[in-house]
Amino acid sequence: MLRLDADKPATFCDGFTRRDFLHAGAISALGLTLPGYFAQKAAGAAPDRDVNCIMLFLVGGPSQIDTWDPKPEAPAEVRGPYRPIATNVPGMQISEIFPRMARHADKYSILRSVYHTATAVHDTGHQMMQTGRLFTGGIEHPHIGCALGYLKGQRGEVPAHVLLPRPIGRTGGNLPHGHTAGYLGRQYDPFILNADPAVPNFQVPDLLPPAYISAVRADRRQRMRDAVDGAMASFENSTQARQLDGNFHLAYRLMSSPQARAAFALDQEAAATRDRYGRTRFGQSCLLARRLIERGVRFVTVNMFETVFDEVTWDIHGSRPFTDINQMARDVVPNFDQAYTALLEDLVDRGLYESTMVTAMGEFGRTPKINPAGGRDHHPGVWSILMGGGPIRGGRIIGESDELGYKPKSRPITPGEVAATLYRGLGLDPHLELPGPQNRPIPMVDFGLQAIRELF
Repeated sequence: MLRLDADKPATFCDGFTRRDFLHAGAISALGLTLPGYFAQKAAGAAPDRDVNCIMLFLVGGPSQIDTWDPKPEAPAEVRGPYRPIATNVPGMQISEIFPRMARHADKYSILRSVYHTATAVHDTGHQMMQTGRLFTGGIEHPHIGCALGYLKGQRGEVPAHVLLPRPIGRTGGNLPHGHTAGYLGRQYDPFILNADPAVPNFQVPDLLPPAYISAVRADRRQRMRDAVDGAMASFENSTQARQLDGNFHLAYRLMSSPQARAAFALDQEAAATRDRYGRTRFGQSCLLARRLIERGVRFVTVNMFETVFDEVTWDIHGSRPFTDINQMARDVVPNFDQAYTALLEDLVDRGLYESTMVTAMGEFGRTPKINPAGGRDHHPGVWSILMGGGPIRGGRIIGESDELGYKPKSRPITPGEVAATLYRGLGLDPHLELPGPQNRPIPMVDFGLQAIRELF
């Protein structure tokens, strides 16, 4: 974060100054991150439904065959090394490498026929699965959580949408990943943690009393101040400046709010609870997601990975800098299996499951045939995702892939339909129009695409 010094600081009653706030908060008009809590009242929302959502984004793209759509009758080069096992739902089988999930299948449904026809690169999948749309013509559509924050606003003094632990970074392309508010404006972006909650003595820097900038950054501060001073005359009369001034106190309240600080205070969780989720970055992010939902955050996005390079992820091409199938099963799957099921159990135990949807999804699937490097490559032709909680029924299989796990065989599901399902579960009309570029109305989901009715 940069600290922007003002010549005329404003001092608040608790000792914080406007300068301190500019250091600790992230100011949208200057291109920095600001939590998405400056929202309007939703039009078209169901007034009797106030549902939350946790989106677990499995960056890299899990293999449908090695996870939740096993193909035991397929040739060896397709079915892979893992056998299917029964779950606690009759007739539903998943891969043997998910033993915990097998005991909780009544809490989630598997969508086995998700597909898209865009380019098989990570970025396009990130866009479509988080927004319901592919970005074209320079238009960046809002993340589902950002649209929710715009329409329903924040509860109390916590952000409407929080992204953990970090935004998606380098995945091989140079396109947007779909985690921002897009054309709605930066003031509706998620609050981004940008920290690892698994580290000892974890704290959230932006919610702490600001420290003075270090000497190492003094030169950068001066350059930024010069730039701000030079542009101030035109900026003060701009829409961005008016927006900044109007929202300043709301953002300041987040920085100084006991409610917001308590929401992120992971050290208040019992050691046994933290162990239950797993002392990993993903495990502790899932626990923090539950804690945030419990304290009023409407939508939490948890990215399991930040990149697909030089890290063991779902991106199982088989050769470096990627992962192979066995590495995935040894390192990635147990991490997910533990944290995901702990999250479901915890939501049920705390009475939050009926009001909180949990979805786990990647950006595409993997090629059915194992490649010579011992992995599977990108394949948006068909893959599986998970949904449950809130109004979403568990214990169901929606759609099916063909015998090789190559394409949908029945009930093909597009990313737009996934988004429409989440919007409906959140009590929003998925075809509600939002103000796009030049205030041109854009429906949240393309007309003609509907929520998956079998899930409700």
